[in-house]
Amino acid sequence: MPTSRTTTLERLSALLETPAETSDGYLDLLGAADQAGPPTGLTQRLMRTTVLPQVYERYWRPALGRALKGPFGPSMTGEVRLATKLLALEPGHTALDVACGTGRFTRAFGAAVAPGGLAIGLDGARTMLAKAVAEGGPQSVAYLRADAVRPPLKESTVDGVCCFAALHMFAEPEAALDSFARVLKPGGRIVLLTSARRGWQPARLIDSAGGIVSGQKMFDRGEIAASLRARGFTAITERYAGVTQIVAGRLG
Repeated sequence: MPTSRTTTLERLSALLETPAETSDGYLDLLGAADQAGPPTGLTQRLMRTTVLPQVYERYWRPALGRALKGPFGPSMTGEVRLATKLLALEPGHTALDVACGTGRFTRAFGAAVAPGGLAIGLDGARTMLAKAVAEGGPQSVAYLRADAVRPPLKESTVDGVCCFAALHMFAEPEAALDSFARVLKPGGRIVLLTSARRGWQPARLIDSAGGIVSGQKMFDRGEIAASLRARGFTAITERYAGVTQIVAGRLG
C-alpha cells in the first residue's frame, strides 16, 4: 500500500517533462552530478557543504538576511508570511519553491495549499534536500532535485513561484525568469527576494564589490520589476530593505 508521501511524489512526477528517479525521499533529475552547474561564488560553495544545511534555517539564513536587510527588513518568519500572502495561495493550488534549501518556505506553502494542493521544493543540493525531507511537514509537500534555472516542469502547471535569496546567485538569472514565467499558469503569481544595489554612488561601489567577492549579482532597484513587466507580469509590487528587494507580480 503506497504511503501518502509516495503518492505526493507520484503527483509531482506527473508534472515533470521527463521521468525522475526517486532518491532518499525526493525525485532526482541530476543523478550523479553534484549540481546543475559549477558554483558561481563563495556563497554557493558554502550552500553545497554538509555542515551549512544543519544550521541554515535556524542560524545562517536569519543572520545573513538581517545583515543584508538591515534593522527594518522582515524577519525570516515575516518573509515566509509575506511570500505566502503575495502568492495568494489557496487549497488545491500548486506552488513551486525554487532553491528551497531546507524547506522552510515549502512547508508553509504546503500548509496553505492543503488539502488537495501540492507544494514543490526544488533545489540542486543533496545536502539541503536531505535536511528538508528530514524536517517532515505536510503531506502536500514534495521535493525535487533539479536545475533551478530551468525547472523541468511542464508549461503552465503551477499557480505560484517563489524564489527567495537565490536569483542573484544564478549564472543565468534572465533565463530563470523566463522559466518561471513558462511554468506559471495564466494569472499565476511570482514572488522574489533578491539583491538591490543602492542608488547613492559610494554605496553602489561597496555593494558591487561585495557582490564580486561573494559571487552574487547585484541588481539595480527597479531592474527585476522591469524584467517581470517585459515577460507579461502585471500588478507588480516592490519592497526594499537594505540591499534586498522583494518583488511580486501576476502573470497576465
